[in-house]
Amino acid sequence: MTTLYLIYAPGVTVDARAIEGSVELMPGLCLIRTEQTRSQLYHAIKRRLDPEQFLVAPLSDLPKFKGMTAGASKAVRRLGRL
Repeated sequence: MTTLYLIYAPGVTVDARAIEGSVELMPGLCLIRTEQTRSQLYHAIKRRLDPEQFLVAPLSDLPKFKGMTAGASKAVRRLGRL
């Protein structure tokens, strides 16, 4: 089963293209759909990006948003179909 997570890592570029099942909403903010647990994802990000601050939060549904990176809405809708 996959879970949708919101990742917030201010000041860190999360290259969503390098992470399958993810979409960058804006620099430092992305969504990822994964089979990993929250703890597994948290520690993977911590090891890979070494951010000073970050947040990993599960979402029950796709978020509504405005003013994010070009193409984010289309990519998020595609992510919702996974």
